[in-house]
Amino acid sequence: MVIVTGGAGFIGSNIIHSLNEKNYTDILVVDNLNNGIKFSNISDLHISDYIDKESFRMSILTNKNFFRNVEAVFHEGACTDTTEWNGKYMMHNNYQYSKDLLNWCIQQSIPFLYASSASVYGHCKDECLEESKYESPLNIYSYSKMLFDHYVRKALTTAKSPICGCRYFNVYGEKETHKNNMASIIFHLNKQIQTGKDPQLFIGSHNFKRDFIYVKDAVSIKLWLWEKTISGIFNCGSGVATSFQEVAEIILEFHKKNEIEYIPFPESLKGFYQKFTKANLTKLKKTGYVPSFKHIKIGVLEYIKSLNPTMKR
Repeated sequence: MVIVTGGAGFIGSNIIHSLNEKNYTDILVVDNLNNGIKFSNISDLHISDYIDKESFRMSILTNKNFFRNVEAVFHEGACTDTTEWNGKYMMHNNYQYSKDLLNWCIQQSIPFLYASSASVYGHCKDECLEESKYESPLNIYSYSKMLFDHYVRKALTTAKSPICGCRYFNVYGEKETHKNNMASIIFHLNKQIQTGKDPQLFIGSHNFKRDFIYVKDAVSIKLWLWEKTISGIFNCGSGVATSFQEVAEIILEFHKKNEIEYIPFPESLKGFYQKFTKANLTKLKKTGYVPSFKHIKIGVLEYIKSLNPTMKR
């Protein structure tokens, strides 16, 4: 059995999709379906069971042997809202839950692969390396992710089973609709055009550059690291920084539009917003992984076509 926490979420459901393609169907989905719309992410997938995230947590805390014959745990479940400032909730949900699950996996010798975040790099102005000196979280979300990475680094010194973290950069692609404000800029720009609006960008967006990676490429990295039983913390990005302006122009070209509305940068985000990210992939490549990522234009167009199935381009 394979366990996927956050299995009804964006990356989690894409992991399950790829597992299904590899003929894995004995999959336990762990999630919180308070947002019931997420059911659509797994309705077309083959799984063996579903359990609420708190029920799952209590099960492993009270009975270490509750689940047997687990081949791997993909821990994708977390609060990913970077505007959430309830620190008690964030640390309980993202940090303590992750520790409980990691310790259970270590005790049971289960490979543990989890979602870290490139947000830990903060105002990094150059390529981001998987080292503490490059870490400078800007909000409680990124702090919760960084602190767990630190906990993992200590666990790696004694653990006998694989522990592997992927620091996701700007992942985009299918099955992110439920994320609302936290969905990718690609999703939002397309949605604005679909509803008859001009796509909106912050003033100065030609200077805001992020490392965008197609979700299928991110999942490929993760499954490869699992299959090769590799431990460590690795950047999961494309290694290329693309401006929001460039991304918007790809979408405008698809819709045959040419107008962009530029809006003021929100005061609430000043000082807490990453204006640049670019993954250094040296450490990942040293494991033997050979990157073969979709070019940003190809990936965005493939995704946009899936969001506009009735349009012919």
